[in-house]
Amino acid sequence: MTMPLAGIYAPVVTPFRPDLTPDPERFMRHCRWLVSQNCRLAVFGTNSEANSLSVGERKALLEGLVEGGVPAGRMMPGTGCCSIPETVDLTCHAVDLGVAAVLMLPPFYYKGVSEDGLFRHYSEVVQQVGDERLRICLYHIPQVSGVPIPLGLIERLIKAYPDSVVGIKDSSGDWANLAAMLDAFPGFQIFPASEGLLSRSLPLGAAGCISATANVNPAGIHRLWADWQSEAGPGLQADADRIRTIFARFPMMIAAMKAVVAHYACDPDWRIVRPPLDQLPADQTEALIGELDRAGFAMPGLVAEPA
Repeated sequence: MTMPLAGIYAPVVTPFRPDLTPDPERFMRHCRWLVSQNCRLAVFGTNSEANSLSVGERKALLEGLVEGGVPAGRMMPGTGCCSIPETVDLTCHAVDLGVAAVLMLPPFYYKGVSEDGLFRHYSEVVQQVGDERLRICLYHIPQVSGVPIPLGLIERLIKAYPDSVVGIKDSSGDWANLAAMLDAFPGFQIFPASEGLLSRSLPLGAAGCISATANVNPAGIHRLWADWQSEAGPGLQADADRIRTIFARFPMMIAAMKAVVAHYACDPDWRIVRPPLDQLPADQTEALIGELDRAGFAMPGLVAEPA
């Protein structure tokens, strides 16, 4: 089975102005840079601060990207909200703009909900969107959402909506869970959330990965995805792991990535995060940049000024 969504996706970090409003110009430049590095765009994912953005802000930013020439077919925007109407609104908007798929969280406020309840939620979204172009990639991140997407639910959704429910991002960090998905659903487009799992998951049928650090190392991760079977594969995996490990030492991943973009773009406003998040402290930023410099890290082509 072909996997039209296959590749490397960045959950694109969202820039904010000093007044905490989204900055569409910086967003556009970063997305264009990512595309130039062979990266696809999972805008409005976790590392995009998506749940700190309003429905209107998400729609305006997505429209701006498409109007600015960023290919909609390279995008998988996050549209999952707690409410069905908001999820349907964002999903219809994204589908109408021509995106490749949408990345959809489960409704995450109520905990301990039944599999039947989750099935009805997703079923209502699919039916209310009512568009044959709809492609959903489920988003399993139980340590954050508190609402897991079990294998039984995936199986029911694939059976009920085989043309609409086509993939899943597994951010559980649990290899056994990822391996079980890959074994149970051959041909389903399954994306681990870290490039560190690419060499283990691609031979089992993974479609790629949707990784936070694709925001800063897109070319390196893409090379690993494209050439993992070549003689260079082990070295490419080691190189990607080295950069991922550096970022993993800093628990404020969103703030760390923004600090790195700010440094390499010579654009300090990139450091801004929307509360309740905090910027990476100056001493941690210095330590992070120092480690990356010693690793020979670079972000070629990243610039602050418009192209």
